[in-house]
Amino acid sequence: MPMTRVDREILRLAVPAFGALVAEPLFLLTDYAIVGRLGTTPLGALGVAGMALTTLVGMCVFLAYGTTAAVARKIGAGHVKDAVRQGVDGLWLAVFLGVAIIVVAWPLAPDIIALFGASPELTHHAVTYFRISLIGIPPMLLILAGTGVLRGFQDTLTPLYVAIGSFALNAALNAWFVLGLDWGIAGSAWGTVLAQTLGAAAYLVVVVRVARREQASLRPDLRGVRQAGTAGFALVIRTASMRVVALVATAIATRMGDAHVAAHSVAMQIWTLLAFILDAIAIAGQAITGRSLGAGDIAGTRTVTRRMVWWGIWSGVVLTLLVMLARPYIPGLFAADARVTAELLVVLWPVALMQPLAGVVFVLDGVLIGAGDQRYLAWSSLWATLAFLPAAGAVVLLSGGLMALWLALGVWMAARLLTLGSRAYGGAWLVAGA
Repeated sequence: MPMTRVDREILRLAVPAFGALVAEPLFLLTDYAIVGRLGTTPLGALGVAGMALTTLVGMCVFLAYGTTAAVARKIGAGHVKDAVRQGVDGLWLAVFLGVAIIVVAWPLAPDIIALFGASPELTHHAVTYFRISLIGIPPMLLILAGTGVLRGFQDTLTPLYVAIGSFALNAALNAWFVLGLDWGIAGSAWGTVLAQTLGAAAYLVVVVRVARREQASLRPDLRGVRQAGTAGFALVIRTASMRVVALVATAIATRMGDAHVAAHSVAMQIWTLLAFILDAIAIAGQAITGRSLGAGDIAGTRTVTRRMVWWGIWSGVVLTLLVMLARPYIPGLFAADARVTAELLVVLWPVALMQPLAGVVFVLDGVLIGAGDQRYLAWSSLWATLAFLPAAGAVVLLSGGLMALWLALGVWMAARLLTLGSRAYGGAWLVAGA
């Protein structure tokens, strides 16, 4: 099929977004590869603590997604200064939320980790990693908000540069602190926190320059901050529903044993890495959809959506083949012992085979976020979660293994495809204007 102007526009945004997106899961995958040298228990602890941290940050992903859509709409309508002002409000909201999360989660750290039902030794390591990593929550949220601002301005190159620098620094610091200075799992947490902090500082420098160029105020507008939080509430519900699925799956794997949760954690990180690769197309969809609808181009929005779905399917097929080829070698990357290796090799099959399905789901999710269709996304996520929970319950009742657990996750993905696909086929989400 020949390359069209729409394809070139998608690639212009998606390729740099891909590089920036994969940096986030690569942060944790690097941690896994290094901490795996410490043994199965620290590796499992990283999986549990990482899931808890990912949940906290994931609940705030609207800082990126909602900001991208809102800023892109204003750019499409020609309201550049208002777009910058909205982005600045998002940055202040990130700061307020980050501080609030530290205040609440620090004293509750042992209770949060205990919810996973891990062994006492694993819990001790997980609490250590979790508490140190909390310090990096405000910088991480600033990165989300700053990324959203730049994507709304159709700039996915700057986030790529920041992500590459942060990833390289994270890898170097983790290797030094964990293996060189022998700080154990705490060293991994400190390395990631420092890398995240410097990444956030880079975003602030870029956004401040844009604000000064457009003569937009950098002071917090409490009304604007409140509106940014209110607008993102539906996306919080969407994300919360998705995190429930991840948390339940991790809790089930934890109760199967340390080897099972270690294998499941590695598989989840690989799934996340692949999801971010596919999400690069969705990021392009957010930016282009917001800009097109802001400019009143309904027909163009439809055209871009169809092309992005095509890209999602074939990208998923390519990822399926890559995972199948890499499957025999993946356990060695994490220094997995024989028990973890056996479980991981089994569970990598459903991880691979679900990629084409995931490609369509992530693309449609991004398009609807770009259209500002947050309310429907909240409801669709709730319905998909309700489809997953009985399947997960069956895994527990029938004492199924990790393969059964990942088949239950397949039910969840199929439910997401049904709800998102039916919405995209209709026209209620195609609302034009700034």
